[in-house]
Amino acid sequence: MQSETVPVPAANYDDEVVKKFVIAAVLFGAVGMLVGVIIALQLAYWPANLGIQYTTFGRLRPLHTNAVIFAFTGNILFAGIYYSMQRLLKVRMFNDVLSNFHFWGWQAIIVAAAVSLPMGITQGKEYAELSWPIDLAIAVVWVGFAINFFGTIAIRKVQHLYVAIWFYMSMVITIAVLHIVNNLAVPATLFRSYPIYAGMTDALVQWWYAHNAVGFLLTTPMLGLMYYFLPKAANRPVFSYRLSIIHFWALVFLYIWAGPHHLLYSALPDWAQTLGMVFSVMLIAPSWGGMLNGLLTLRGAWDRLQTDAILKFFVVGISFYGMSTFEGPMMSIRSVNAVSHYTDWTIGHVHGGALGWVGMVSFAMLYYMVPRLWKRPLYSESLATTHFWLATVGIVLYLVAMWTAGITQWSMWKALDENGQLLYPNFLDTVLRLIPFYWIRFGAGLMYLTGLLLMAFNLFKTATGRAAPDLAPSLAK
Repeated sequence: MQSETVPVPAANYDDEVVKKFVIAAVLFGAVGMLVGVIIALQLAYWPANLGIQYTTFGRLRPLHTNAVIFAFTGNILFAGIYYSMQRLLKVRMFNDVLSNFHFWGWQAIIVAAAVSLPMGITQGKEYAELSWPIDLAIAVVWVGFAINFFGTIAIRKVQHLYVAIWFYMSMVITIAVLHIVNNLAVPATLFRSYPIYAGMTDALVQWWYAHNAVGFLLTTPMLGLMYYFLPKAANRPVFSYRLSIIHFWALVFLYIWAGPHHLLYSALPDWAQTLGMVFSVMLIAPSWGGMLNGLLTLRGAWDRLQTDAILKFFVVGISFYGMSTFEGPMMSIRSVNAVSHYTDWTIGHVHGGALGWVGMVSFAMLYYMVPRLWKRPLYSESLATTHFWLATVGIVLYLVAMWTAGITQWSMWKALDENGQLLYPNFLDTVLRLIPFYWIRFGAGLMYLTGLLLMAFNLFKTATGRAAPDLAPSLAK
């Protein structure tokens, strides 16, 4: 990591804002995943809806996705970016006021989402459900973050921009474009608006946004954080810096074109569907290049996996990144998509990426940052290891249940009797057959949530414990 070896004066980093983002991430992670467990229970046991409009699946599901993506992952990203960026560029963030504006503004947006979504105030777009006043607030807060981000780069004390910074940059720029273009609308009331696009154009813009929100919020910045925190945790240099650069440019070029694969077998022109499919398949190359670069960074340090929970989380997280970035392109092929589309297989794929890749890497980062931010040793390595196994077994059970449920759905929908008629014409037949798999998903989600709560306890005890004098100097680095 060249930029960290340049001799420059010690900087007075702003770690207070990092601490705030860390605390918010853990808090909202627990809330978001608790809601996920509740809606998983509702699918297995319908009375869990409670008969109240605010607690039904349709109201809580967007709350769950927004909480996990924007509240948990968003705060993790900002914590990791603020922490690593200052150390890579050897300078304090450009403006402390902007840093705090970013933090408090983002939390206010999360609270607004938590209130409005259960009330049914939504524009009905995947990952873009929030009403227009909240969308406007997101744009304002994001601009403040961008000014602070690029201002810090402008005043840096090192010339070289480490590859992680480039991954962060792709997020800051692309998410702004995606959010603004997809949410262009004409306000009708205080909470309702009409999109400026119509019909298939609206669908195409929406899935261009949704797919690339996954790409540039859940993928590229997480990869940047992997390129910073994994070498730090392993105390090993990145396997190939050149490969990391190729990984970056190939990924950001290809990802932006893959959105139409969400609209296969729709009214979208065939050439656009094919374009999305081709670019999706091409994405395997840079994605697996990044996965291998991460895993090979651990060469010479694999023995530490026996005792180091942080490296355990990183290895499983990176492995899930490789699996998800193979599964996704395969699902974009028309013949495979004919099986997976509208089934729970898609739900399994999404959670493999969100909980397997993003979740596991996020946990590794938290276990790395908290002892260094509070300058105290981790309270319990055994609790961290227990968390690791709960999360790993939980997500594997979740995926197996959803894969099996998805294939079952497709098989029943396509089944014909001897007269060529549908064997299961009643949709309820499929739903009832899937209930055992939904119970498995509920149990798996409960395991994952339990692990997160163990982590929250472990990190709380770490932050409030006594600093060890012999460890504090090393943890400050």
